[in-house]
Amino acid sequence: MKISFLLHNAYGIGGTITTTFNLAQALAERHTVEIVSVLRHRERPNFTLDPRVSLRPLVDLRQEKEHPAHLRPAKVFPAAEYRYHQYSELTDERIGACLADLDADVVIGTRPGLNVHLALQAPQRVARVGQEHLTLDNHPPRLRTALRRAYRRLDVLTTVTEADAAAYRRKMRLPGVRVEALPNSVPDPVLPPADGDAKLVIAAGRLVPVKRYDLLIEAFARVAAEHPDWQLRVYGKGEEHDRLRALIERLGLSDNVFLMGPAAPMEAEWVKGSIGAAASNFEPFGMTLVEAMRCGLPVVSTDCPHGPGEIIKDGIDGRLVPVGDAAAFGEALLELVRDDERRRRMGRAALENARRFAPGPVVRQAERLLEEACEARRTGRPVTRDRDPVGRVLTGRGHAARDAVYATGSSALRTIRKARR
Repeated sequence: MKISFLLHNAYGIGGTITTTFNLAQALAERHTVEIVSVLRHRERPNFTLDPRVSLRPLVDLRQEKEHPAHLRPAKVFPAAEYRYHQYSELTDERIGACLADLDADVVIGTRPGLNVHLALQAPQRVARVGQEHLTLDNHPPRLRTALRRAYRRLDVLTTVTEADAAAYRRKMRLPGVRVEALPNSVPDPVLPPADGDAKLVIAAGRLVPVKRYDLLIEAFARVAAEHPDWQLRVYGKGEEHDRLRALIERLGLSDNVFLMGPAAPMEAEWVKGSIGAAASNFEPFGMTLVEAMRCGLPVVSTDCPHGPGEIIKDGIDGRLVPVGDAAAFGEALLELVRDDERRRRMGRAALENARRFAPGPVVRQAERLLEEACEARRTGRPVTRDRDPVGRVLTGRGHAARDAVYATGSSALRTIRKARR
C-alpha cells in the first residue's frame, strides 16, 4: 500500500506528532509511506524521522506567513476546531490540491479539522481514515455537529482508547463507518530497562495546566520530607514553567525537584529513574505512561479520563489515584519509595504488560484496518455492516452512494428508503 498521513505540523512537538512518526516508521517497513505536513515553521523536525518516510510541507510559514490568502479565514477547516486560527484560505487551497492529486491508496487524517478535509475532498478511489487523538467529549458541541456531518464519508475512524470508541459509536451514529480503538505505539527500547535502584521519579510532557505538574510537585513534597535523598525530574517545556519554578522554591524543594527542559528521545532519561509519574486532569491516551512502562518503570498516575485506566493495572504495574488529590498521589509515591522489592516487582510487570503497545501488535492492527478500508473502496462496500439513522442495517450500497445519501439528513433517509424498495 501507499499510505499518506495528513498532519498539522510535523516540525513541532507533541504527542500526535510522536505517535504519527512512530506509526509511519513502523508501516514503512512494508509499505510506501509519506507524511504531509500542512504547516512548517523550521528547517528540520524536532523528532528524527526514518529516511524511508518522505515528508513534504504544504505551507512554509517562514516565507508565507503574510501570504494574502493566509490572512483570510479558512472555509473548509471547521471554525469550532481548536487550531482554526492557524488555518486559512491558503491552507484550504493547499490541502484541497494535495488531496486531489494524491496517488496514495489510503490517506490518514490526524486531527478533527484535517479529517473533515479528507472526508470531503479525498478522491473516491482513496480510502479515508480519520484518527482521533483527543476524545469526543473534549470537543465543543458545535465541532461535534460538524464532525457528525463530515465523518459519515470516512471509511474508518480510530480512537486511542476503547472508552472513546464506545462514545463515538453511542453518540455520533456513523452508519457504514468502522469505529475502532487503535492505541498509540512506542518503539521497542534500545537501552537496558531501569533496575529500580535509582532514587528518582521521572515525569515528562508539556508544561501546561491540564498536566497538573503543580499537583505532582506538591505530592512529591511528602516524599522529600520523608526521603530527602529522592529527586523528581520533570522533562518538557511550556507556559507553566515559571509558575512551577516559583512553586518549587516556595516549597523549599530546589534540591529535590528539577525542571529539565525537553528531551527527545526520552528513553535515555526514563531508564535513569525508578518510578514514572503523571498527574493530569485529562489524558486522551497517556503516551508518557507507556514510554515509562516500556522502560521498566511502574507509573503512579491520576485515574483521569480516558487513557490511564486502560494502560495501568492498579497495584500490579503502577498505581491509579483520584484526580486532583495531592495527598493520595503523595502516598502512592511513598508506597513505592518505601518498598524496594515492590517497586522492582511492579517495574518488571510494567515492562511485560506494556509490550501490547509495541509497534508489532499495533501495526498489525493498523494494517488490517487499512487493508480492509482499501478493499472496501475497491469493491464499493462499507468496511463493516452498520446501522442507518433509523436503526436498520446498511449493506454494501457503495461509497459514492453512501456519500450522496448522507449529504443532508431528511433527504438521506428518503434516499435510503427508496433504494431499499
